Amino acid sequence: MMPRLALALAGLAGALGVILSAMGAHYPGGASLGTAGTFLLIHAVAFLALGTLAGQGPGARTPISAVALGWTLGLALFCGDLAARIFLGTRLFPGAAPAGGVILILAWAGLGLMALLPRR
Repeated sequence: MMPRLALALAGLAGALGVILSAMGAHYPGGASLGTAGTFLLIHAVAFLALGTLAGQGPGARTPISAVALGWTLGLALFCGDLAARIFLGTRLFPGAAPAGGVILILAWAGLGLMALLPRR
């Protein structure tokens, strides 16, 4: 199931990334939307790669699922907060974007650590 979920997340992140990037180019004060779009597009490609890794065997699925969850939560908080500031005129909650950024950093670091640990 994990490879299919990663592909679904790649598609969602890619579509939202294109939408927010386009809106950022045309929406007054939309630089934050462009930033959110860029983050989503980069992670769409990362989700594609993660889906490929998830198909490599059952031993890798749990750590890969944790990375996918971290990316999903981090993107939702970071990009969601940037978009909420433009569309709603308010933040999701205080510290949402920084919390999302930290979660993204930790998920990427976890992926790097996963590569260094011996495989089962």
